[in-house]
Amino acid sequence: MRVHHLNAGTLRPLGGRLIDGEPGLLRRATMVCHCLLLETDAGLVLVETGIGAQAAHRPDEWLGRRFLRLTNPDLDADRSAVRQIARLGFDPNDVRHVVLTHLDLDHAGGLADFPQATVHVYAEELRAAQRPRSLREHKRYRAAHFAHGPKWASYEGLGEPWRGFDAVRELKGLPPEILLIPLAGHTRGHAGVAVDTGDGWLLHAGDAYFHPGELDPDRPHCPPALALFESLVQTEKHARLHNQQRLRELARHQGDQVRILSAHNAAEYRQYATGRAQARRPVRA
Repeated sequence: MRVHHLNAGTLRPLGGRLIDGEPGLLRRATMVCHCLLLETDAGLVLVETGIGAQAAHRPDEWLGRRFLRLTNPDLDADRSAVRQIARLGFDPNDVRHVVLTHLDLDHAGGLADFPQATVHVYAEELRAAQRPRSLREHKRYRAAHFAHGPKWASYEGLGEPWRGFDAVRELKGLPPEILLIPLAGHTRGHAGVAVDTGDGWLLHAGDAYFHPGELDPDRPHCPPALALFESLVQTEKHARLHNQQRLRELARHQGDQVRILSAHNAAEYRQYATGRAQARRPVRA
């Protein structure tokens, strides 16, 4: 299975010094929307979609003024996932499946660019978007992203064991090398997407963590401003912290077999995009 790493949404929130921990005056940070394009026997599979091409043409409706004000996103449609896939020489209509960690606008904003695709998501996340339990939950999902009527494939239950996690296997129409891993916390139906690349596993953990330091098995750490933001956008604190601890244990004991990445860390993305990403060295207990 061949894996392409795409950044389908550069975000530049204020507070860069506090977010990435580097010295300097207060400035804008750089965050990414890290997506994966998989070449499989079932056709092209896209993991995450970024903010979508339509954000360039109707940003207020697509992203909302608050998100625009806080994140100052790059709205160039040429950097959307659909345009990048075309530049790689593929027909975007050949993206048969989209697998999402969750339905926040910076992860599902590009769904409308692939209207023919089956969209795989954890069932609890789809319920959160369709029947929100609170005003806060209602505001985090953008109705415009789903107005085209996506072909949903949703999954209940916790599934079978996978490296210390419960995994949803046998995703409809997808090869068994792609798994959905429930990782609730950031949203109540948040999941990770595990991919067997043939050269070890890749786990896209979405927003289960925001900074690589959070997976340090011996000294977990995160820049204060980013840690505060992470707590402000969480839905279930206990579940988020519990799943971060489980990811740390995975990194500690199986870091030579499973590479873990997050959705928004720019340094991680650069390592994968340039082929310099290294497996985390396991630390034996």
